[in-house]
Amino acid sequence: MSGLHPLVEPYEHGLLDVGDGNRVHWETCGNPAGKPALVLHGGPGSGAGPFWRRLFDPAAYRIVLFDQRGCGRSTPDAADPRTSLATNTTHHLIADIELLRRHLGIDNWLVLGGSWGVTLALAYAERHPERVSEMVLFSVTSTTRREVEWVTRDMGRIFPEEWARFRDAVPEAERDGSLVDAYARMLADPDPAVRERAAREWCRWEDVHVSTHPGHKPDPRYEDPRFRLRFARLVTHYWRHAAFLDDGALLRDAPRLTGIPGVLIHGRMDISGPPDIAWQLAQRWPDAELVLIGGEGHGLSGDATTDAVLAATQRFSVG
Repeated sequence: MSGLHPLVEPYEHGLLDVGDGNRVHWETCGNPAGKPALVLHGGPGSGAGPFWRRLFDPAAYRIVLFDQRGCGRSTPDAADPRTSLATNTTHHLIADIELLRRHLGIDNWLVLGGSWGVTLALAYAERHPERVSEMVLFSVTSTTRREVEWVTRDMGRIFPEEWARFRDAVPEAERDGSLVDAYARMLADPDPAVRERAAREWCRWEDVHVSTHPGHKPDPRYEDPRFRLRFARLVTHYWRHAAFLDDGALLRDAPRLTGIPGVLIHGRMDISGPPDIAWQLAQRWPDAELVLIGGEGHGLSGDATTDAVLAATQRFSVG
């Protein structure tokens, strides 16, 4: 990935009180007078690590990153089982984005998101299209109930042994029902051993269904028990509620994005999130360009996907 931009350090950062007892960590880096760009990380629950900064030319962009509620450096931490997720929904995150935009004095910005970050980006842009100048989205997902069922059950046809382990980690009586609900219940169990087993097995399965590209290595973040619990709690919370959106709403309302230039980048070998969602979105969003990358999977799993994201941010850096 030699085309990545140099890693730059934030020139400003802080904790923004967004209400409900939540404070979200934000940072800005690059050029203070540059084109504003917002990063929406994946997961939910991954946090906005330094790598995201390298997708933008720091001389051209004022890059804004923030850790969504409950994760990264935001507080309270969803890794603490006592942290309530009642006020952690897509609608709360959209409000947080708007509060951060106003806090930073930004009128509109390019929005970049990957995986879950695409779902959040679409929900935000469809709610506030006047605040979005362009969009760069990779590993396109919309977190519908059908997509959740695909990841948690249907992919057992592709990874039968690994999926059987994932299924068998839940109580026998719950194995034929919603596995995401079963895991969410285990992650809320008063017994820490039950929570730890659920977090470990959930993250093990996450590593499996994104492993279709050559040279895949297990995600080292899953070695951290706090990260495992934080990530598993937030993913199951959002997935069991289908992102707190009307099912299919993001594709239905995609015409609201008319006039916003966008690039949709997706790997043809993305088993975790098949390309049909990206294709359907492109049919409904007249200003979007669909870029399908042969041989690559979910996330920035290879050079070609990364290069396509870099090309898109470079193209939009002027104007």
